[in-house]
Amino acid sequence: MDSQVMPREQLGVCAEGNLHSVYLMFNANDNVESDMRPCVATIAQYIHELTDQYSDSAFNGFVAIGANYWDTLYPNARPELLKPFPAMNRDNRDAPAIEFDLFVQIRCDRFDILHLVANEVCQMFEGLVELVDEERGFRFLDSRDLTGFVDGTENPKGRSRQEVALVGDEDSKFKGGSYIHVQKFTHNLSKWNRLPVKKQEDIIGRTKADNIEYASADKPLTSHIKRVNLKDSEGKSMEILRQSMPYGSVKEQGLMFISTCRNSVHFEKMLESMIHGDAEGNHDHLMHFTQALTGSSFFAPSLDFMHSAI
Repeated sequence: MDSQVMPREQLGVCAEGNLHSVYLMFNANDNVESDMRPCVATIAQYIHELTDQYSDSAFNGFVAIGANYWDTLYPNARPELLKPFPAMNRDNRDAPAIEFDLFVQIRCDRFDILHLVANEVCQMFEGLVELVDEERGFRFLDSRDLTGFVDGTENPKGRSRQEVALVGDEDSKFKGGSYIHVQKFTHNLSKWNRLPVKKQEDIIGRTKADNIEYASADKPLTSHIKRVNLKDSEGKSMEILRQSMPYGSVKEQGLMFISTCRNSVHFEKMLESMIHGDAEGNHDHLMHFTQALTGSSFFAPSLDFMHSAI
């Protein structure tokens, strides 16, 4: 990471994968900011300390503040690149914006611990918020999406996770924080599963069973991997750290897509490439089989920032 001392980041932002997750979306009650600031800091610190208490089951989590709520909660300083979710629509491809004030993600290899902590978090927030949405995620087989393909293969490894996900010296007040984008996708699995495997592989850009990426020349321009593997003007990869997991029941199921990044630009460019496509209109054909129900933008500040802002 960058050379100077790093503030204490929220450990869930860069954590390795888990078996289970709980996602809690809250909206704040009116005129509670003076109580909300210490409450948010206390909950984030509590989640941080539980990482040690439940280390055997790899507990981790983070608290993030919505782009539209940030100025209400922290009027004195704003992350440089924090903006509302970039809603997009083209033909039958829709990425709507549905914003929330607060997002709490907790993950663990024991579901009972998550249930316990989720209840505790809601009790700590009592009188300050309304719980608007809740989902519970799970690892599917060997870290596959419900489409049957391994998910997150492109994720940075080791210390590169921090390098990709955490703000550095470029916005020193928010160093150690992360831009979070969340989309809840519901998959049309009956439609997807009617496709021959080779057609599915062409849509993703990888083989299904053994997870081998197509050679660059063999990737269709409409494949998911082609659309999200982007480079900036200097030829550097525009990376994000994905913290996504499958969620749902037989009635409605899909992917809780969660992007963490040191900027908000990489995610927005990827979404644009998927929905609008390139100059020739080559969009992501995976979008024909899944629908984004939500789109939300947050910032997960460092523990130090939250404590200093009380």
